[in-house]
Amino acid sequence: MSGRDLAGGVAPPAAVRGALELLGVRRLLLGIHDAAFPADPEGDLGRGTPYGRAGRDLLAFARSLGFTGVQLGPQGLTSPVNASPYDATQFSRNPLSLDLAGLCADGLLSADTLAAVRRQAADADSGRVDQARAWQTLARVEQEIWTHFRRTAAQGQGGGMAEGFARFQRDEADWLVRDGLYALLCRMYGERGWRDWTGPEAELDRRLWAPLPGEEERAAARRAQLAAVYRDSLSAYACTQFLLDRQHRDLHRFVGGIGLELFGDLQIGFSEADAWFARSFLLPNYVLGAPPSRTNPEGQPWNYPLLDPARYLDAAGNPGPALRYLVRRVERMLGDYDGLRIDHPHGLICPWVYRADQEDQLTAVQQGARLFAAPDLADHRELARYAIVRPDQLDRTRPRYDDHWVRSLDPDQVRRYGLLLAAIMDAARKQGRDVSGIACEILSTQPYPIQRVLAEHGLGRFRITQKGNLADPADVYRGENGRPEDWIMLGNHDTPPIWRLADGWQTEGAARVQADYLATRLVPDPAERDAWAARTAADAGALVQARAADLFVGPAGNVMLFFTDLLGMRELYNRPGVVSPDNWSLRVPADYRRLYHERLGRNRAINLPLALAAALRARGLDAHRPDLVKELDRLAG
Repeated sequence: MSGRDLAGGVAPPAAVRGALELLGVRRLLLGIHDAAFPADPEGDLGRGTPYGRAGRDLLAFARSLGFTGVQLGPQGLTSPVNASPYDATQFSRNPLSLDLAGLCADGLLSADTLAAVRRQAADADSGRVDQARAWQTLARVEQEIWTHFRRTAAQGQGGGMAEGFARFQRDEADWLVRDGLYALLCRMYGERGWRDWTGPEAELDRRLWAPLPGEEERAAARRAQLAAVYRDSLSAYACTQFLLDRQHRDLHRFVGGIGLELFGDLQIGFSEADAWFARSFLLPNYVLGAPPSRTNPEGQPWNYPLLDPARYLDAAGNPGPALRYLVRRVERMLGDYDGLRIDHPHGLICPWVYRADQEDQLTAVQQGARLFAAPDLADHRELARYAIVRPDQLDRTRPRYDDHWVRSLDPDQVRRYGLLLAAIMDAARKQGRDVSGIACEILSTQPYPIQRVLAEHGLGRFRITQKGNLADPADVYRGENGRPEDWIMLGNHDTPPIWRLADGWQTEGAARVQADYLATRLVPDPAERDAWAARTAADAGALVQARAADLFVGPAGNVMLFFTDLLGMRELYNRPGVVSPDNWSLRVPADYRRLYHERLGRNRAINLPLALAAALRARGLDAHRPDLVKELDRLAG
């Protein structure tokens, strides 16, 4: 499907484009994860995908509003019991994102099977993903896809798909083989993860890619044996990944054709499959978590493995296995996307770690330490070998998780802290990318080492304005404290939709506080601010529109809107720290266009022309371009 198929109304209004340029907004991204794309009447697995017609239609709709790009979530393979994309595989894509209608058109799925999937999807709740049902449907269709693919390839049909598949298997063999073997072994061991495998070969299978000294030949022989015996199963796994890769490349061409950039999400977490493969170069005995902070006072035990700093480089100073793994992953992503969101860069630069074997994980994370800033801690003596800072560079009057626990660094120390990020930036530059295409998810905390490393590369941070402390003029989430390289947003996948918050502000009596603050941002004449704030505080819709306008006033030059905020939705997408089938399952309604315009009429969805006009007036730019503001007012309705 080409951009021409959806050309009607794709081009954004000239006034919106002009306003973004005049305000210095380089990018306006729509944030949405694969699972959240709307139901496709042509056939999906009961879970969203950007690859089908419904997904492309949503992206064309976003472009028609004025968005310049889309920020997808991690697209890795999740498990039937854990839908979080941040725990997904780092190389393999999720087969639940397959566009079945496209496969049917390619002759890889029968019309009868597609019709059966459509009937089942019609019976399901299209507003939520039923993970178990989606996986059951996939199990029924995946073998048929492989059967048709083999037949098509054997008959020399399929427009070069067989040749493409052969190249894909050759070029991506490193991760295809290991991810395929892991999926195979999990089935062999009763659908259990590698830590729970039992049996005669279980010890070796757990170490298949990380054998003990003297065990290398036996592990290599075991890998070869499994690959030979289960060749067809591994090829079927590779085929699914090839088809996903093919559909992704088609999508990439499509979004480029309508003027959108495609951003990927470089998550910090490791899936079980990735940890199984990488255990020989993962940090022993410690895992990554979130320390106590202003917005998360208890901290969070994420239990994510980390690359071992001792394996970043080899004895000669060349890239070691940990660094090679990261670079390979980043290079693959850069080939698939126009830009990258780096999830929790703390994990790359200044990780907060805690002991993996402590029974009470919450207490463990609260008693953790900064990996590179623990030169002499009595409760973490084993971390001293990784220390970059000296004891005299620590401010021991502060908690060890404080942003200023490290108070000074010399240039060589900054370089050592930034080794992994520098490798990412080098990979990006080699592919012709600039700094503005890298978004770093720095949230409420920015330890001094991270501040120094980001400054070295000219990278910004995130400003989530709904979290702003309006009593603190220096708060990091307030828009006026942004910088041109920063990324500003109302919320993200982990926060309540702004509409839900605004209704709460009304009932809690906080609306006037919000409006008074926004008046200082949006109303140039101080004499008019009180009356404006009174009117705005009385209307939750007006308060949200003012919050949206605040994003564009500056100085942050990159704006992101999560789909729930744009469309006026109130349901939570993810409640952090809670395991629930409601997490990661919310979808854009199938009739989102009608709902969006209906909500706009009630002031209950983000009105971009209205926000941009307000931002231009706040900056005094309406006097320079009255024609532009007049056109935006007309578009706003």
